[in-house]
Amino acid sequence: MTIAGVLWRRRFPQLPASEPRFFEVEPATAGRPGTAGRPGTQLRGDAHWQSEPQGRPTLVLLHGLEGSSDSGYMLGTAEKAYTAGFNVVRLNQRNCGGTERLTPTLYHSGRSADFRTVVIELIERDRLREIFVAGFSMGGNLVLKMAGEFGDSAPAELRGIAAVAPCLDLAACCDALCEPRNFIYNRHFVTSLKRRMSYKAGLFPEIYSANGLRDDLARVRNVRDFDEAITARFCGFEGAADYYARSSAMHFLETIRRPTLILTAQDDPFVPYGTFDRAALRENPNIQFVAPQHGGHCAFISREGGAERFWAEARIVEFCEGQSRQFRLP
Repeated sequence: MTIAGVLWRRRFPQLPASEPRFFEVEPATAGRPGTAGRPGTQLRGDAHWQSEPQGRPTLVLLHGLEGSSDSGYMLGTAEKAYTAGFNVVRLNQRNCGGTERLTPTLYHSGRSADFRTVVIELIERDRLREIFVAGFSMGGNLVLKMAGEFGDSAPAELRGIAAVAPCLDLAACCDALCEPRNFIYNRHFVTSLKRRMSYKAGLFPEIYSANGLRDDLARVRNVRDFDEAITARFCGFEGAADYYARSSAMHFLETIRRPTLILTAQDDPFVPYGTFDRAALRENPNIQFVAPQHGGHCAFISREGGAERFWAEARIVEFCEGQSRQFRLP
């Protein structure tokens, strides 16, 4: 089902054309006299606004590892939400969706501060009164981590969080991805990560092209190797284990204070079902946990047609409708 979800040909006739929206999540810094400063970081979103955006709830969507705002599940959820009356922002993580030039840095599973910044900007600049955030896989980890970091200080405008197949225990998910039975998925991610990193090094050679990067990439055989050689090295972690420990959303579940929906499949090939067996998840009254037996990774293809074909997408919108006050206004 995981593979079918990726290869399924889909069209989105009810989703209107988007307009680009850029969010500055790190400002540029000035260098010392005689030295260059560090450029800032922007995220690009693809926004679908209703005719009166402030009078409608807004759903911000975040993709998974090596995905983009144009991933099928992003477009599918956006179409369902837009036709239900939501504003939708399909957000790219750093370097994703062709945005490598917008930042000198790399994306990783701990950069939840980026999305806190996006939420705050939508509240303060756009005056949006109800915001929902939904993430898939790696994006699911990020939105749960963000919600937990907000804790009791979460803005009132943040009405709910949804996470589909969240990799909330990064080490366990990486171990599962590296199992021989998952070689197809591992090869896909490693090939894509290497290609992106090589391109990134060409754009910012002063940061990435020195110190044997090409040799390091040649030795990468799985995602853990990549995180050890690249993510940890260039993102301030001591190694892959440190990166996974500090970035996993499982440490932030207890402090989530907004209604939260977590969807996962018991047969997900590389998000082990056992990682959800946590007291912090079971005992937090703000978290609703739904885990059907089948669904694969972010696929959830139903026997039913129409809007229910991609089951998880429909459940995200249904959840947001149920939490929205504006949605019930005439």
